Amino acid sequence: MVDQVFFRKMVLLAKLESVYATDPTLTGAANAILATDISLRPMEGQDVARNLIRDYLSGEATIPAGLHVIIEFSTELAGSGTAGTAPGWGPLMRGCGCAEVIVANTSVTYSPISEDMESLYVKFWLGDTLHALKGARGDATISLDAQGIPRIRWTFTGLWVAPAEVSRPATTLTGFKKPKIAAAANTPTFELNSVALALRSWSLKLGNKVEPRLLVNVEKIIITDRAEALDCTVEVTPLTDFDPFALAAAQTLIPAEIVHGTVAGNIATIAAPTCQLKRPGSATNNQGIAERVLSLTPLPSGTGNDQFSLTLT
Repeated sequence: MVDQVFFRKMVLLAKLESVYATDPTLTGAANAILATDISLRPMEGQDVARNLIRDYLSGEATIPAGLHVIIEFSTELAGSGTAGTAPGWGPLMRGCGCAEVIVANTSVTYSPISEDMESLYVKFWLGDTLHALKGARGDATISLDAQGIPRIRWTFTGLWVAPAEVSRPATTLTGFKKPKIAAAANTPTFELNSVALALRSWSLKLGNKVEPRLLVNVEKIIITDRAEALDCTVEVTPLTDFDPFALAAAQTLIPAEIVHGTVAGNIATIAAPTCQLKRPGSATNNQGIAERVLSLTPLPSGTGNDQFSLTLT
């Protein structure tokens, strides 16, 4: 009888490529990712019909084309535990069109770039079946919900590699630290336009447009555009404290900032210094308290590539 594959037996590795779409030799000791909620689309593409003419009725043969792989998963938002040391998920940010700037013993900062974007080689095991993505680039959404674990949701697209039976490697996950629940004690700062508001949920979508470009002599996954989006659900306040309608009507550019964590090595500050607040929607009732979703567009300054920053200290 054929052996079954247990769904929970998963291993995920990711490493930056030094040569595009070339395996940089991943190891479980150095490149393992501590992930949750993994979803794999192992053979995306098209089925190209041959459209053969015959003198009878039948189904039509097809040829698979445009093959690529998409993997989605989440990691917990936590620092490395040491200020100035990149977290285990740092390579993933770099694979999403972000620069990594390290100040020794002080900070690690991620911010968007518009050229010379890096790529990842990703290996995912389900049982002993290895699915690989080469030349992968992606998008990410960072989210914090009150009384929940802050997470980053990743979506990576890579060039297709034929799956194979390969034994799973042993993994080392010390680069991933235990997260803190998003709460008043652990999330000391949330401000819009320098006003502290009561926050239920917060999310920043990097908004990368990731596309396969599959031509003769050129097969790549590229990030062709970016449009960040910031959404938060907050308690409604008197307009004398915070007036989202006036800010939206005047197209006033405002800063947005959230700080999660209080211990050095595990403090994440996400800043979007120049945001346009969109038209507010209706208020909703939650526990008898009025709340409202506010949507903002992080915009660049005159120099660009500064729509947001994620700084770990």
